[in-house]
Amino acid sequence: MAKPRPLLGLLAGVAAGLVASAAMAAFQHQAEKLLPEEGGDEDPATVKAVDQASAALAGAPVPEPWREPAGLAVHYVAGAVLGGIYGVITEYKPEASAGFGGAYGIATSALLDEAAVPAAGLAPGPDGTPLARHAYGVASHLVYGIVLEGVRWLIAGKR
Repeated sequence: MAKPRPLLGLLAGVAAGLVASAAMAAFQHQAEKLLPEEGGDEDPATVKAVDQASAALAGAPVPEPWREPAGLAVHYVAGAVLGGIYGVITEYKPEASAGFGGAYGIATSALLDEAAVPAAGLAPGPDGTPLARHAYGVASHLVYGIVLEGVRWLIAGKR
């Protein structure tokens, strides 16, 4: 096995994470149209997260004109961080790219959508989420993982 290149892995992963986040957002924009109406106009978890942070730091939620851009920033920062982690992991354990990044994408779905986001009170738990919404989350993260690996591979090469 070749010697690990953690800095290259990190940089490739962050760059790939940003591209994969854009692909995920594009997929979600189209896939949302296929989901049944849930009757609510609730903010996405990213906006709720930035509101919580803003309330803790500034004592008030994010002002209305900044809510959507702030939520997008959270989406891209999370994607870049997860991509950086993935890039470093694949330098040491190439098998982490199983399924051309699909396994990592599904793992992020389980970790974020099914565990961390509900635990933080940003979305209902798995039992309170419709099946179509679960499938949407898994598919979105699968897109993220596959694009993440594709771009990481283009930058850092095969391990």
